[in-house]
Amino acid sequence: MGEMSTFQLGVIGALFLSVASSVSIVICNKALMSKLGFPFATTLTSWHLLVTFCTLHVAQRLNFFESKSTDAKTVILFGILNGVSIGLLNLSLGFNSIGFYQMTKLAIIPFTVLLETLFLKKQFSRKIKFSLFLLLIGVGIASITDLQLNSLGSILSVLAIITTCVGQILTNTIQKRLNVSSTQLLYQSAPFQAAVLFVSGPLVDQFLTKQNVFAYKYSPLVLAFIVLSCLIAVAVNFSTFLVIGKTSPVTYQVLGHLKTCLVLAFGYTLLHDPFTERNIIGILIAIWGMGLYSYFCTQENKKKQSVDVSLVSQIKDKDTTPLLAGKNMGLSDKETHEAKKSTKDSVV
Repeated sequence: MGEMSTFQLGVIGALFLSVASSVSIVICNKALMSKLGFPFATTLTSWHLLVTFCTLHVAQRLNFFESKSTDAKTVILFGILNGVSIGLLNLSLGFNSIGFYQMTKLAIIPFTVLLETLFLKKQFSRKIKFSLFLLLIGVGIASITDLQLNSLGSILSVLAIITTCVGQILTNTIQKRLNVSSTQLLYQSAPFQAAVLFVSGPLVDQFLTKQNVFAYKYSPLVLAFIVLSCLIAVAVNFSTFLVIGKTSPVTYQVLGHLKTCLVLAFGYTLLHDPFTERNIIGILIAIWGMGLYSYFCTQENKKKQSVDVSLVSQIKDKDTTPLLAGKNMGLSDKETHEAKKSTKDSVV
């Protein structure tokens, strides 16, 4: 029970860190790009990943965590895939209207559910699906303003959805399959993500903005905001891997839409962005959907935990039988370990 309480506290801490860091970096980047005129989003992301890797490298050298050898090919392909997905999302934003880009982000949740159902045989209850539907409706009402379609933009959006979903699902499955922590996986994959964006970032940004990142005149204020953005990005990248590893890709996407609602609210409060009754209604519906999702997940997890506890107690009862104790001791220990592992991984 104590182990489960510690695990739940770890999940809550990861969720809080993810929300706080993501909202902070959006506000920082919005000020950097909108107010200070620095439009190079993809290149900035490559700097984020480089600083993240350097920070983790220092932490590893100071023995804050242990570097673990893993399947190099898997980690390299995973890092490249995540780098490509970031570039595609930025291209999607460049070739589509804001409304269609928001639709692209909303489509990630149902597509993730579909992929996990088809390939990982994961089951989602009707209550969970209903809460996700409410969430998507609310965020759609709050954030989607216009829908302008074009063929190239639509293709880029589909590719962005696919690579993002697959990347987030792999973040969860690789951590469990290779038995690595979120920190270890991020440390090993960050250089490859950064490399992809270092090469493609300046080209993508120049194509979208018609400006050269190397010809840009960096004022001290712009440099200060870039450094601040990179430092916050360390927490964002770390918490992303942490949340997906401890929960699931779907929960991370739900959390992402909570961030969208908070960004809209903070944008109105701090940056004086326009805010309408439609935004308020949409945010309230989205929060309702998130609340239901959290409640239903908690209820389902409690049911799973009660089943796991009863399984463990049955195994202990078997262990008390002298005849079985000698023959099945190894099997019982293995079953007990699997039951505990099942309990630990039961957060949706």
